[in-house]
Amino acid sequence: MVEFERHRPRLFALAYRMLGSAAEAEDAVQETYLRWHGTDRTDIRSVEAWLTTILVNLCRSWLDSARARRETYVGPWLPEPVPTGHGQLGPLESAEQRELVSMAFLALAERLSPTERAVFVLREAFGYAHREIADMLGLTESNAQQVYRRAAHRVHEEKPRFESAPAHARELVEKFLSAAQSGDLAALESMFTADIVALADGGSKVNAAKRPIVGAEKVARYLLGLFGKIPSFGADISVAIEEVNAAPAFVVRADGAVLGTISVGFDGDSIASVQLVVNPDKLTYFASHDRV
Repeated sequence: MVEFERHRPRLFALAYRMLGSAAEAEDAVQETYLRWHGTDRTDIRSVEAWLTTILVNLCRSWLDSARARRETYVGPWLPEPVPTGHGQLGPLESAEQRELVSMAFLALAERLSPTERAVFVLREAFGYAHREIADMLGLTESNAQQVYRRAAHRVHEEKPRFESAPAHARELVEKFLSAAQSGDLAALESMFTADIVALADGGSKVNAAKRPIVGAEKVARYLLGLFGKIPSFGADISVAIEEVNAAPAFVVRADGAVLGTISVGFDGDSIASVQLVVNPDKLTYFASHDRV
């Protein structure tokens, strides 16, 4: 048990990047533990390699079934937000590391096949060699390299739309919040790209926009409408700026309970995307690991 626990944080960080779901990542780590507990470890030469192999292949299988479930999901599907101010997803010191846990990247990664996603995450986020990746996934080394190149090409085609937040991202997010709370439509609209996209994930649990909202004016009016409704909730509502998926985001609480998160994606100094997660099922992990 002690030996496994040393690897648990890294396994969770890997599973989350693979699945985009904190709850499913915890389940995958637990299933990996059960397999570890029930196996004869006499011939295991590298505990890290063995555990990683079990976990990543579990995640590949789960992604196949998750794809079918997400086809019937009500409204847009977004990844589960994770608070990252206290190291929940491991070291996030470089722009590249932060980018790979952004809401925008995790949503984009849904377009990769399970094998493409596994190869890309193992290589880019955890630095495994192609030979190691090939052994884990049952591929030849040349095939692993080919899969990586294909996945990297697909990811980097979209990269300008989910580049890391600028150094003054928090300042921009604070201006965003000020404009939204004061009802300043012009100020809010001026911060957005012309083709900004807002997505709201309420699943079937909370009423939310069922389709993407596109365009600076439409998104600004939509957000002002949401912020304008806050006083009518009849609860002690707070909106705080916190680190979510390695970037400043809004966390909305009612009487201390997390109601939702609002993440933004940048294109230079402008906001190019807004992701609202209000499905309570997707906020369970966030609420239980929230240290505010």
